[in-house]
Amino acid sequence: MKAGYALEMTGIRKVYPMADQEVVALDGIDMNVAEDEIVALIGPSGSGKTTLCTIAGGILSPTAGRVLVGGEDITDYSPKKLTEFRRTRVGFVFQAVNLVPFLTARENLLVVDELGPTGRSRSDARKRADQLLKELGLEGRANNLPSQLSGGQKQRVAIGRALINSPELVMFDEPTSALDSKLGDQVVHLIRDEMKQRGTSAIIVTHDERITHYADRTVHITDGQITDHDHQFAPAAAAL
Repeated sequence: MKAGYALEMTGIRKVYPMADQEVVALDGIDMNVAEDEIVALIGPSGSGKTTLCTIAGGILSPTAGRVLVGGEDITDYSPKKLTEFRRTRVGFVFQAVNLVPFLTARENLLVVDELGPTGRSRSDARKRADQLLKELGLEGRANNLPSQLSGGQKQRVAIGRALINSPELVMFDEPTSALDSKLGDQVVHLIRDEMKQRGTSAIIVTHDERITHYADRTVHITDGQITDHDHQFAPAAAAL
């Protein structure tokens, strides 16, 4: 693992057996994400964007290759160990925000602590949740159910839930797909501010080229292969 990288993926291949043939979702992916770097992952539908992120976050295991997150090699982890890893080391914000409909905004953040021990007391967890909601502009919405929130507010709750355990890497899967252009722009601006404030690395999966100016780097993927890297900024850690 090179110093200064939150994620290192080497030779990643993912193959799905389909009847009498195989479908190659990823084919020899090499990709690093530096500490405090935001990468926009761009590609058409079916290009392998989401598969790459689910492997980086330990939801799927690769058919071949190695995955290191924060210096930790997760490639051969058991399902149980991967579950613990996902809960404590990475965050996810999915295209469908997947908030629990009968829990309030605050409770949707606190539910992460209910999934396993964090070494944090319930009062400390509540303080952490309320702090995040305040930073995300949702201080007055802590007791609202998802049905009482706008699309942008739901996205903010989902971002807070992803950040509750202070992960090293957060994956965003099409975070603006259900939002209009103005609101989508606000959400991506918020994502950048929150990630940079915490020094947290992020991968934003999108097909929307308009949001790439919020990323430090744009990576293009087509047919399971990375085709281009576009550096917009030069994160110091990437040079290490």
